Amino acid sequence: MDNKRLILAVSLSMLVVFAWQFFFAPPPPAQQPEQANQTAKTHKAASMSEAAPATPAPSPQDFKPTEGRKVTVETPLYTAIFNTDGGILESFVLKKYKQTIDADSPDVDLVGAKAVAKGPMGVILTRKGQELHTWLGGKWAFSGTDLNLEEGKQALVFTGQAGDYRLERRLTFDAKTYLIEEDLTVTNMSATGFEASVSFTAAAQSMTAKDDRYNPTRISWLNDSGRDEETDRDDLKEQGVTAGNLLKWTAIQSNYFLFSIIPDGQNAIMYSGVQDDIFRMAVEEPATLLPNVAKTMKASYYVGPCDRGMLATMPNELERTVDFGWFDVLAKPLLVVLDYLYQYVHNYGIAIIILTIMIKIVFWPLSQKSYESMERMKKLQPMITKLRDKYGDDKQRLQQETMALYKTYKVNPAGGCMPMLLQIPVFFGLYKALLGAIELRHAPFIEFVPFTKIVWLADLSAKDPYYVTPLIMGATMFLQQLMTPTAGDPTQKKIMMFMPLVFTFIFLNFPSGLVVYWLLNNLLSIGQQWLMIAKNKKKEAQNNAA
Repeated sequence: MDNKRLILAVSLSMLVVFAWQFFFAPPPPAQQPEQANQTAKTHKAASMSEAAPATPAPSPQDFKPTEGRKVTVETPLYTAIFNTDGGILESFVLKKYKQTIDADSPDVDLVGAKAVAKGPMGVILTRKGQELHTWLGGKWAFSGTDLNLEEGKQALVFTGQAGDYRLERRLTFDAKTYLIEEDLTVTNMSATGFEASVSFTAAAQSMTAKDDRYNPTRISWLNDSGRDEETDRDDLKEQGVTAGNLLKWTAIQSNYFLFSIIPDGQNAIMYSGVQDDIFRMAVEEPATLLPNVAKTMKASYYVGPCDRGMLATMPNELERTVDFGWFDVLAKPLLVVLDYLYQYVHNYGIAIIILTIMIKIVFWPLSQKSYESMERMKKLQPMITKLRDKYGDDKQRLQQETMALYKTYKVNPAGGCMPMLLQIPVFFGLYKALLGAIELRHAPFIEFVPFTKIVWLADLSAKDPYYVTPLIMGATMFLQQLMTPTAGDPTQKKIMMFMPLVFTFIFLNFPSGLVVYWLLNNLLSIGQQWLMIAKNKKKEAQNNAA
């Protein structure tokens, strides 16, 4: 084994990880529901999916705002529109986030017109398996006005009667956050008490394109078993997903936005799925409803961006909706550094450049050892070639003689690769951070091609529209290969020279912020390697002169 083989192994490992995430990344396994309630929960989840039995189009459960009127809530952060017929959320438009980078692009609506039919932020009452969608057939009243919050909190109150239930929904809004708190008071108007359940619902159109592998719309949740999520849209359509076990929150989310329900009780169960291309979710809590006794239950909704700072102030560990997987422990600190740098340079592209330099400085000594090891290996190549010519037909003897050669000249064949292994987690951490951080969404670097009006790197979370940076990055990788000592094995040499082409292909669709990072890192590595080679040549010249 020599340096080349190790580097090749590392490169191929990185390639496999990237390719796997791009083409085959499986969703995390959905949590299994408790056996005792398996049948009922499966049915509940299916009712949120397209596997619901013989559902006509439109569903008889769909919201039809025939009697209600619209009520608007304005805050510095969003414009929300509710329908007085059940308090259904009809739209939730974020004022600080546009759909595209175009200046005339509309602001992001986290509900979408098609999702309104599924009753977002509605209430479902269930008794003996029979669901009562309170936005259907109920008689609702509203005596308030539109809200315009500049500061503080205000509430909307919807009252109504559905079946044998009298309901009062108090939705409280905070001008400083995206959190909406609900106090739901249910009064059983029948002559007998009974056990029932109350469900708070969410529904939203897909927040991303169906084929977006980097940023899928998914269902996530946190309970006593930890954070989990379901990203497979087909599974959500066909089976749905269920989660309980001290549920803390559940969300319809993308990398950048979420529509979350935060239950107040300890016994909440989430049912979710995809129906008619709409992501649906219900959080159910048990309730004992005594005759003519009002019972108040609480839940909260967070409808907004994956702003880690704001999420950290939300209840029930809602900040854990932002998760970068295995590299979370590295990705989040790197984002903290990026945000810190941004305060001074006001350009995330420049912040990435500074961060790249900082990382390079940290790893400079390790990289130096790697290059020095490669140089020592380079000097041994003629002797290794002779051994290969002599013992090429006897692999065991060839390996023994090669290892003896390494021992004689005190060369560790793994010495050049270990520094690279240590840097790989940082690469992946930054990869995950750049792929999923709301700060990088629509963050420009070089917004226009210099001296033109041609839009270029106007969004660091999107690919380079003209593939300039990945092509240059591929060229730098090729140059690095030329500067690296050649392998004695011709096959290895061909594979190594082929790697820049493979990486360039993979990087074509990567976020431009990541490509900028990798490109600059390559340039810095080339500079470091060139300095070391020049230093060695100078030293050899001095030795020869002596």
